[in-house]
Amino acid sequence: MKYFAICILTAAIAWPAEDFSNGQAARLVIGQPTFTAQQPGVSQTLLGAVSGLAYANNMLVVTDSNRLGATPQNHRVLLFKNLDQSLPAPKAEIAPGAGRCPVCTGTATVVLGQPDFETGELKAASSSTMRSPLGTATDGSILVVADTDNNRVLIWNTIPQTNNTPADVVVGQPDFTRTVPNDGGQFTPNEKSFKGPQGVWIQGGKLFVADTGNDRVLIFNSIPRSNGASADIVLGQPDFKTFVQPDLTKAVLDAKATSLLTPISVTSDGQRLFVSDLGFNRVLIWNSIPTRNQQPADVVIGQAAMEDTLANNSSKLCAATGKDDMDKDTYPDLCAATLSFPRYALSDGKQLFIADGGNDRIMVFNSIPTANGAAADVVMGQPNQKVNTVSDNAAPRDVASSGVIRTPSALAWDGVNLYASDPFNRRVMVFTLGERIVPNTGVRNAASREIFAVGGVTFSGSIKEKDEITIKIGTIDYTYTALKDDTFTLVINTLVGLINAGNGDPLAFASPNITLNAIVLTARAAAEAGNNVEITATVSTGSTVVATTTGPRLSGGQDAAQIAPGTIVSILGDGLSESTASAPADAQVLPLELAGVQVYFDGIRAPLFMVSPTEIRAQVPWEVLDAQSINAYVRQKRANGEITVSSAIAVPIIPQNPGLFATDNTIDPRPGLILHASSFATGTVSVDGSILAGEVATVTIEDRRYSYTIVEGDTLASVRDKLIVLVNTDPKVTASAAGSFTRIRLRARVEGPEGNGIVYGGASREGDQIILTATTAALCCANLAGAPVTAANPALPGETLLLYATGLGLVKPEAARLAQSTGSAYSGPALNDPVEFVSSLAGGKTANVLAAGLKPGEIGVYEVLLELNSDMPTNPFTQVTIAQDIYVSNIVTFPLVNPSAAASP
Repeated sequence: MKYFAICILTAAIAWPAEDFSNGQAARLVIGQPTFTAQQPGVSQTLLGAVSGLAYANNMLVVTDSNRLGATPQNHRVLLFKNLDQSLPAPKAEIAPGAGRCPVCTGTATVVLGQPDFETGELKAASSSTMRSPLGTATDGSILVVADTDNNRVLIWNTIPQTNNTPADVVVGQPDFTRTVPNDGGQFTPNEKSFKGPQGVWIQGGKLFVADTGNDRVLIFNSIPRSNGASADIVLGQPDFKTFVQPDLTKAVLDAKATSLLTPISVTSDGQRLFVSDLGFNRVLIWNSIPTRNQQPADVVIGQAAMEDTLANNSSKLCAATGKDDMDKDTYPDLCAATLSFPRYALSDGKQLFIADGGNDRIMVFNSIPTANGAAADVVMGQPNQKVNTVSDNAAPRDVASSGVIRTPSALAWDGVNLYASDPFNRRVMVFTLGERIVPNTGVRNAASREIFAVGGVTFSGSIKEKDEITIKIGTIDYTYTALKDDTFTLVINTLVGLINAGNGDPLAFASPNITLNAIVLTARAAAEAGNNVEITATVSTGSTVVATTTGPRLSGGQDAAQIAPGTIVSILGDGLSESTASAPADAQVLPLELAGVQVYFDGIRAPLFMVSPTEIRAQVPWEVLDAQSINAYVRQKRANGEITVSSAIAVPIIPQNPGLFATDNTIDPRPGLILHASSFATGTVSVDGSILAGEVATVTIEDRRYSYTIVEGDTLASVRDKLIVLVNTDPKVTASAAGSFTRIRLRARVEGPEGNGIVYGGASREGDQIILTATTAALCCANLAGAPVTAANPALPGETLLLYATGLGLVKPEAARLAQSTGSAYSGPALNDPVEFVSSLAGGKTANVLAAGLKPGEIGVYEVLLELNSDMPTNPFTQVTIAQDIYVSNIVTFPLVNPSAAASP
């Protein structure tokens, strides 16, 4: 902890109200072991492709089937009784050691439609079987289920206490064994028949049924007590026997206040009636419970008028965003007022919630709309009201997380928690009222602060002389013409040099990934602005080189870093604590609470470095490495005894995303926290190539040669080690193995500048496949080990520097990995390497990563040992980054002076 500074900014504390907010994540998940798991199956804790929900008297009812094509179909209904005993309360303190995801919970107590929790079979119709049950409702005394594909509604007169309890009453069929639609009338319904009913509701002693296939809603003025009961009122049709044209190409589809097309849910708040009219992309509101057939609705949501039908009818509902080439207004794809195939509407009499299935979001209206086309106040499941990240980018990380829902199909509300079914992710998400004190991107790598858009070019094929390879960034071309015997390493490094030459490309920064034969491009503009940088890669006619871009633009820029397990993070916000407190600077175990503040990631209590009103620094648990996203929230115990909890936010998790520590209170790129690494002059010899018995590898120190003849069974590592033994007999130089790759580190025996200038080299015989390369011509750059690199004591070309980082992910070997303990100082081997290779670019040139790994005695901090290129110009703001795979750190700077070269422009 002592290797990076923490600066605290205090501010006046204003506690916000508990509410829902845009982009809010779920606090809990039911049916999966983590927020990103999508495990198929059937059990007491594992859900299939769920659909309907209902809540009453501390009980949640879930229908485990759907009509969306999601799998598995378990043809059952689950009852979660005594829900408060299995789900953590919103303000509850979760004890340490409560498991991998204490907020991923919920155990069903009763199953209906199947004999046990492990069965999901489809069986013949009876009073105890179901076929695709989609909707459910309960008032705490009676249970109703829409048994959709059996064309019926089942009623239990009391809440079932045991598995597979048979229903007491069937409506829509004369008995429990018949299942034909419309009482055998095919397309002509009656007051006793259903065709694929998907929604049910009970309120004030009435039963409401969304008779989906008949384009109508039926109202029974009393709860049926006998089979085959008749409805009293029909909505959406003039009478009970109106023919419904099954061929939509022949049907008359006139949207009116009196018509419906594929209504799939019906609910009431006791005063109003709400119908999700899927086919017309709208929700209809009756301001009072209808009392006559085909009574017109009073208000429409999702459309500007009752006659409109388009999904996301943005030109009529959204504000214009600009003008096109014809000077006509342009509109967003969607906004807070549009709907696309809404699947559920629910109200408590004060608020209205809508499951906007086609837009993969939940809309919250803080008051019941009284005018057509009203806009929602809050959108959850998406970062804002104008995007759909699921349909735009269906990567698993975007589809299954605590902040994303895919085709929400039903909702339930207990006054504090909003339950939402997520069929394609096989779960029920639980959104909880909270204080919005942390923004959606408020959890960031504490070192990097920002995330930049990235992309790149990968090379394959073969290189011929005179091949032209061009990378275009924005409007600027960078072209290299190949020479004889060129390699991809040379091509990549040359193109990187062209892109970064001088002040560098104005839009992007390039770094090589030699392992993957690739160039990584990082936007110079932070966050989403970098996603607009266009890139192309072309080769000359006849070339056999293949150059492939990652896409037409750089991507991934956002306001906060994606986080690797074990990362030190900053949680930014307002009102995060009432005071400032820090763990001891030399703490070997971090506290789980400071100044009454606790932080939870997936319900795991996070170790804390410090807390303040505007920033918390914590460590993300190593345990979350199995997930692609986690949730995060802050719990506070205030001085007056009040307990508050922030709204949950989603935090993307990736295996590694490095950040370099730098000084605070300055804009990027910031001066790095960089130290001179050695009090002795140093140098490096890299041992590469192939192994062949009889070849000779040589290291030279001045006029002294140390040669080793390769034998059968040797490896690059064993050749390196044999040479190290030989060199250690030298009177002026000692040798050791570098932490990364097969490199030999040379160090002068005498401390201080007297060791500078000792000439060294590496060689092999002509034609040999073993390659030895000296990274500099002579040992250099002795300084005071541990001294900061400053303008008064700058770095030198060829010098070895020490950088500090976080977010580099898991390390190896196994002994090191086992020592990675959340909240505890690393106590494993000093020589450890991140699982994902670390590369570096300093001053536009490749810097040798001699070693990278967790620092013993520190928590979440990595040391990165870099050897600078020996041909670097003077630059007081030399830029350096490290990278793993496609993830590049923030840029930090340091002063460098080349005594024999002119200053960089």
